Amino acid sequence: MGLSHLLPCLSLVALLVALPGPSRSEVIAKEEAGFGDCDAFFYQKTPPEGFQHFPKVVKICQKYHNQPHFATLYSTQDRIPLYSAFRYQEATQCCPEEASWMVEPQIDDHENGLAGMMPEAEIADSVNNLGTNQALTSDYIDSGYEAGQLNPSSLQKDDHQLATHSLTNTFPVKPPLQDVWHWEIENLVSHGLAPHCANGKDLYLISGAVPSSHKVNDKVAIPESLWLAACCDDGSNAWSMGFIKEAAAEKRLEDLSVEELEKKLPEGTRLFKNNCAQDRHDPKKLEPVAKSVKKIQGEKPAPQSKKSLPMPHQAPKEEECGFMKKLFYFVITPICRLLTFAIYMVVQILKFILYIFTTLLHMVITGLCTFLKSIATVLMHVFTSLIRVLVNIMNGLARNIYRVLMVVYRIVCVPLNLLVDILSFPFYVLGAVPALLHDIAAGVSGLFMLLINGITNFVKCLSWLVTHIAKSILPHMST
Repeated sequence: MGLSHLLPCLSLVALLVALPGPSRSEVIAKEEAGFGDCDAFFYQKTPPEGFQHFPKVVKICQKYHNQPHFATLYSTQDRIPLYSAFRYQEATQCCPEEASWMVEPQIDDHENGLAGMMPEAEIADSVNNLGTNQALTSDYIDSGYEAGQLNPSSLQKDDHQLATHSLTNTFPVKPPLQDVWHWEIENLVSHGLAPHCANGKDLYLISGAVPSSHKVNDKVAIPESLWLAACCDDGSNAWSMGFIKEAAAEKRLEDLSVEELEKKLPEGTRLFKNNCAQDRHDPKKLEPVAKSVKKIQGEKPAPQSKKSLPMPHQAPKEEECGFMKKLFYFVITPICRLLTFAIYMVVQILKFILYIFTTLLHMVITGLCTFLKSIATVLMHVFTSLIRVLVNIMNGLARNIYRVLMVVYRIVCVPLNLLVDILSFPFYVLGAVPALLHDIAAGVSGLFMLLINGITNFVKCLSWLVTHIAKSILPHMST
């Protein structure tokens, strides 16, 4: 009894020691866009639209060993996943021996500091209110239901396969339907879809469950239908296909287009961005896919083995073994929690010391860089000043040489101008004679014309005077 209570504590202590500090929760905040590190599991990194009407949902980036493996939209009201988005891996026949059912601590206790899925048995006494918002293995005991996986472990390998054993990836299902569902989805994906999409390299898968009002133990909703959507895009051609079935063993997955599947889901649902590159859909590429799917649908389901872990059987409740056992439990639990707190404080102190050291180192490096920058600036200033002085000296020498040359030019230029004027005087005189003669001729002709105009005008005036007098005398003589 004492050791069983001590183990969870020791595992939590070991986890706190191993971690450098609180890591980012795998439960993505509702206001954040996308699914964080798990966006790569969606076509063009875009999650489906149209699930906003569900009142209580959380986005989970399913991580194991701090590595993302698939994405889940989980309903904390119905305690089942609404969908899981994943990529195809090489199929395996059974689950690893070390696999166990795991839970997501952050859903029930945001302050526990545990990030990523962890085995339920190891943290049962370390997480407050465990099971308030998610299903536990105890919810399935003596219920007649098993935990079916939306992302089947048989389509994964290695840590991807271990990660599928999260209870946030499960839904209640009767044993016959459990076998049929796993057989159908495994064969459809492995033999019907993946071979026609680069063996799953370019294949994006989303499987989902539509919750009903019926619940197991009045906690975990039983799905009324299950569905699967596939999108293949190799960059040049694309195709998509959907499947849906009622949650009953005798029902089979029916194939239909993704658009028809979206109409059967909540209003406004869009599973793939741009309808999985609808403008590049090639019907010829879809034909062999449809033939493979029809062939599988025509086969009779033949499950070979269990594809998921069995739930633990309910053991009869044992009475406590006495006062010493209870005393041991009440003593060891506070000590364990005190030890956990002490380890946490030591880790925080070490982080604070590391922070101070890195801050001081950053300050030293910054100061050294500033000092070197200042020295380089001063040296550059001295160099530029020296260049400026040399330029000024050269400029002064050139100015003085110019002035000397101008003085020499002016001294030499005076006698040359005088000699040129003396030599050119006869030419100026000879050049002026024609103009002078022209002016004299013009003056003489002007004087001659002036005399002619004067005589002409005198004759006209005398003629007018005679005519006027004659006109005045002749009328008197006639009377």
